[in-house]
Amino acid sequence: MGALFAGVALLNTAMAGLTTAATLIVAAGSGAAWSGLPSVASVLGTAGGALGAGLLLPVHGRRRVLVSGYGVAALGALTAFAGALATSVVPLLLGILLAGVGNGGAQLSRYLAADLYPPERRGRALGTVVWAGTVGALAGPALLAPAAGVVSGFGWPPLSGPAAVAVVATAGAALAAAVLPRDVPPPRMRAPRGPVRSPAVVRPLAAMVAAQLAMVAVMTMTPVQLQSHGHGLGTVGWVLSAHMIGMFALAPLSGRIADRWGPAVTVNAGLGVLALASATALAAHTGGLPVALFLLGYGWNLVFVGGSARLSRDLPPETRSRAQGTVDAVVWSASALAGLGSGQLFAGGGYALVAVVGGVLALLPLAFLVPRAGR
Repeated sequence: MGALFAGVALLNTAMAGLTTAATLIVAAGSGAAWSGLPSVASVLGTAGGALGAGLLLPVHGRRRVLVSGYGVAALGALTAFAGALATSVVPLLLGILLAGVGNGGAQLSRYLAADLYPPERRGRALGTVVWAGTVGALAGPALLAPAAGVVSGFGWPPLSGPAAVAVVATAGAALAAAVLPRDVPPPRMRAPRGPVRSPAVVRPLAAMVAAQLAMVAVMTMTPVQLQSHGHGLGTVGWVLSAHMIGMFALAPLSGRIADRWGPAVTVNAGLGVLALASATALAAHTGGLPVALFLLGYGWNLVFVGGSARLSRDLPPETRSRAQGTVDAVVWSASALAGLGSGQLFAGGGYALVAVVGGVLALLPLAFLVPRAGR
């Protein structure tokens, strides 16, 4: 658990700082219109890494797959660092894509943690590893300025500092994964066809995709809404911090809810909280957005932990890793769609339209899943 937790915390730290710095580099060199490319590269790399790790885990085991994935992430961080030094966009984006591949393996670590425990305790194990994202969410942005100051002393561009931190963090994650106990996967069994189409996968997948779309769409446009009302970066940072706390800090509580009342109840509660968050964002003035964004983060967390708990509990071993990797790949791909679509919604109807669409997306799975939902 310690090694899994450390790997996730370090990868989240690396990705948070690296994508932020890359966004600023691309905006300065290629214009604001292209500044979303680093986030897209990160999401696509993470989706591909999750899918690949899900296929490889049953064959090669957790230690080999995570060490390899984090090694790819370290190579990507080095490539991005070279791109940051030269202020060259192509190696920068390629490096972020490769770092995202390692991040995809880190995302599946929550399932590996759950497998260490009996079914009635898997929610807490999942929540503990998801909570590691809190470390990255706080440490990544906090290290931006100190890292820039250090590399400036060497005469390097300041924004290469976060990339250098990413190199160290990803290498540390690989070392953490290397101390995992050696695991020998069981002999491969013939997997049933279409495991991703079973109700045990489709229901949590539908809820997790809807939660991801609603959360990313509203979260992405909140800084734009705040700045359009005259608020500065300090207010934007405070609101986003409230969101990050909601996303990660209460994950152990979500895990306990999943263990006590079941994954379906946890998912349904999360969708309800997401709908409430969207309504709060719609009704509140900008002063109420910290509350709305906290609820948005915690609603997403409940769905994420509850859906993951069901995937770790209700699937047979021969299909579990493949289905988990596929679900994560789809969910992360949904992030790219939400990030691109939210800008169009904002341009067409303002923040109110974004909030309304987010609320509808959260309620749709409730309409279809609640009548048949079980533990």
